[in-house]
Amino acid sequence: MQRERHPVPRHVAIVMDGNGRWARKRFMPRFFGHKQGVDSLVRCVQACSDRGIEYLTVFAFSSENWKRPEEEVSGLLGLVLVAVSKYLRKLAEKGVRIRIVGDRSAVTDKVRAAWDEAESRTAHNTRITLSVAFNYGGRWDVLQACRRALAQGLPPEQIDERQLSSLMALAHAPDPDLFIRTGGEVRVSNFMLWQIAYSELYFTECLWPDFDEAELDAALAAYAGRERRFGDVAPVRAAPAAGG
Repeated sequence: MQRERHPVPRHVAIVMDGNGRWARKRFMPRFFGHKQGVDSLVRCVQACSDRGIEYLTVFAFSSENWKRPEEEVSGLLGLVLVAVSKYLRKLAEKGVRIRIVGDRSAVTDKVRAAWDEAESRTAHNTRITLSVAFNYGGRWDVLQACRRALAQGLPPEQIDERQLSSLMALAHAPDPDLFIRTGGEVRVSNFMLWQIAYSELYFTECLWPDFDEAELDAALAAYAGRERRFGDVAPVRAAPAAGG
């Protein structure tokens, strides 16, 4: 008898919170928490891919994170280069497509070049799309979409939800089915404000560097047990992933 499969979200979005606290608990500088967080992300990408999730979007650096100490910000930008150098080939071979979303104007040419390389080398992969939100904010996303609509000369009566969605930074992905935040905070922190209108929200005390397959499965189990109505009366179950 074939085993019944739980519905799997097509798109998972994660606020990867708790790196600094993870490091402090071990009497280490915050940077070591961020470094460990990159390793956790790579494991999470593989775990999501193994479970049939098609899109994973992670909040790596918000537009408000520039307020952090200069040393930490500089370390995070440097970590981008290290991560691309260390993991790009592995992710590409695993069929991961990488997309960078956010305002690129504030980062260095070297960082932008690393992003361009990651996107170009994985452009034809189809197993899972990893979108990394860097220098991103939900309000910025809505604002830049409105500006693009105006720049295109669209009449006001033609600007509806579908049109505006097509101009968002994450237009390449469907809206998230499941929104996860680690680290114990219970807020969305300006992440994908437009796109998570009907997402299922899941909060965990687990610090991001400790987020493993068991934690992911707990979030997926909670999602599978929820009824999604999208404003209607009759519940709508999430469709199984492709191949299910």
